Amino acid sequence: MRIDIITVLPEMLESPLGCSILKRAQDKGLAEIVVHNLRDYTDSRYRKVDDYPFGGEAGMVMQIQPVDACISRLREQRHYDEVIYTSPDGQTLTQPMANRLSLLQNIIILCGHYKGIDYRIREHLVTMEISIGDYVLTGGELPAAVIADAVVRLIPGVIGDEQSALSDSFQDGLLAPPVYTRPAEYKGWRVPDILLSGHAAKIADWRYEQALERTRRLRPDLLGEKPE
Repeated sequence: MRIDIITVLPEMLESPLGCSILKRAQDKGLAEIVVHNLRDYTDSRYRKVDDYPFGGEAGMVMQIQPVDACISRLREQRHYDEVIYTSPDGQTLTQPMANRLSLLQNIIILCGHYKGIDYRIREHLVTMEISIGDYVLTGGELPAAVIADAVVRLIPGVIGDEQSALSDSFQDGLLAPPVYTRPAEYKGWRVPDILLSGHAAKIADWRYEQALERTRRLRPDLLGEKPE
């Protein structure tokens, strides 16, 4: 998979894209993540990529010319399955969405910034808009890193134990059950006996019951229920 990220602040992405699972995926050749500085595509001699909005509203707006130039250059080189814009009014990122995106070959992520982007970009160039929550950030760089992490970790071979990813929260619509490790007792706090029993079927039943209980208590919306 190849992910091209378009941003006005490439330095914000150096750390999250250069360590842990994302770095491992790139080192293995399972994912390629390329960051593009939008200022390299502007026709402004001052490398300007924003301007005042028509109509007099406060704030600055990302211009269409550099965004179009960058996306057009990338599309000349390969086909892209999605051109994603990180926006607070996009679809909320979910695990099923990440699962679907992980099956694609090439995607572009355009990081929003300033007051937003010229709306013609959204009308003619963007194919999908994603939000990571109902709040506003300084720019789309952190959401882009979140999307990349959520997607790349699902690519076969990226995580050593692929079953681990399949048992994460939200994969089956439930929160994950409690997990424990050694020692079995610490300061009088004991691991549930069922996990020490060695009885695989009973352990599986216990994990499902715990996942269901935690979801009902913490995220009843996932079950279509209203909070108490």
